[in-house]
Amino acid sequence: MKDFFRKLFGGKEETPQTPPPPAASDMATTAPLTEAQIQSILSERETHFELKQLIAAAGQSVGRQRELNEDSMLALTSTLAGNSGDVPFGLYVVADGMGGHEYGEVASNVAVRTIANYVLRKFHSYLFEIDASSPDESIQEILTESVTQAQRAIHEAAEGSGTTLTAALVLGQQITIAHVGDSRAYTIYQDGRMEVVTRDHSLVRRLEELGQLTPEEAAVHPQRNVLYRALGQGEILEPDIFTLPFPTQGYLMLCSDGLWGVVEQQNMYKIISDAPNLAEACQKLVNAANAAGGPDNISVILVQMLG
Repeated sequence: MKDFFRKLFGGKEETPQTPPPPAASDMATTAPLTEAQIQSILSERETHFELKQLIAAAGQSVGRQRELNEDSMLALTSTLAGNSGDVPFGLYVVADGMGGHEYGEVASNVAVRTIANYVLRKFHSYLFEIDASSPDESIQEILTESVTQAQRAIHEAAEGSGTTLTAALVLGQQITIAHVGDSRAYTIYQDGRMEVVTRDHSLVRRLEELGQLTPEEAAVHPQRNVLYRALGQGEILEPDIFTLPFPTQGYLMLCSDGLWGVVEQQNMYKIISDAPNLAEACQKLVNAANAAGGPDNISVILVQMLG
């Protein structure tokens, strides 16, 4: 058994006392593929992934100017495949606890856990039970209620605190997003397009929409981090809920303003397109935000659909 694992991971084998003469068919040797070999296989134009599936990676840092990490996030990916077809399923959430509010880190953590708990309970039968049944509600209704539950949970756990929330539920080739605050969701395409699909619920963004600020003025405005809508704030909350197709041969990205607020969109696209895999792309995005001063906590999730 030890020899088996040594062969599997490329380790040195112990020489048996009485080695049998190897047969001609046993002369081949095996070794793990190198990163370069893996990327060469993945980059071949002929590569075809018959099974549709999601892959995802995440990165996070407290930043260079904060002592406490008030960001929370979740990246959960699965594929259910068989004779009846394949169903990619993923739930991705980024929440940025509001700086200056007590227990911002509690609010973001409660939000992520409450959203995940509610959504996964709704889809448990559909994903894991033999007599699978679809939820009675629509996906948008499920996400809307999950945000309502998170709002109540924050009031109970950390009254007066708040958090942003950007959650994406991927089922098949559709993305349904629930959004409050100024964390963002992007769709990224191979032709160079990188589009913000969420709307910042910030005072500066609203002034920009009204034509009272230019994008350049908004980027350096002293109140650019002031939100007029956040999870945990107020009694009635109206999240943005919408559905869009997963970008063909592209990516979905969720991130806090600790990334998009300091790294230019063009630079983010270059980092993602140049990286050999999603995990390295996430780490390099985090590194870029820290290199730009790291004024805030940084969270990023990248999702790609193969097949």
